[in-house]
Amino acid sequence: MTTFLIILCVLVFYIIIVYNGLIARRNQVREAWATIDTQLKRRYDLIPNLLESVKGAAKHEKETLNAVISARNAAMTANGVADKSVAENALSGALKNIFALAESYPNLKANENFLELQRELTDTENKIQATRQFYNTVVMGLNTSVEQFPTNLIANMFGVSKEKLFEIDESERKAPKVQF
Repeated sequence: MTTFLIILCVLVFYIIIVYNGLIARRNQVREAWATIDTQLKRRYDLIPNLLESVKGAAKHEKETLNAVISARNAAMTANGVADKSVAENALSGALKNIFALAESYPNLKANENFLELQRELTDTENKIQATRQFYNTVVMGLNTSVEQFPTNLIANMFGVSKEKLFEIDESERKAPKVQF
């Protein structure tokens, strides 16, 4: 009888330890996603100021500016990892067009306000990349735990499921064309 109780206690403690580990990983995923959201919010706040700087120098480049505005609005309203990934990739592409546009306007390239906004946005883009990488790392850890035996039994028992990775779309995978 005492052997059975010892085995039962060990099993209960094992389940508790595994469950707590799964919850810790799930909370890491949520925290990583919140960090991505924070950086995206910073990006969304910088974009209108950047666009105002560009408008003065490139009045006839309305199509490029409107594409950035549309992409920003779509990214701000996207929900879920998959939709957010697609919207953010579109916004990144639109922002690349703004920086390319600056190359055509020497007075814009020399504008201190534009240069500072460009630096801030570049810094934010780098932070977004780092937070995406961290997010994917913690998601991979959670997903591995959820799929591995015997942890998967406990995960299924308590409803802990896999999360989606933050992925780029096919257009981002292609190397940009450089023409002189």
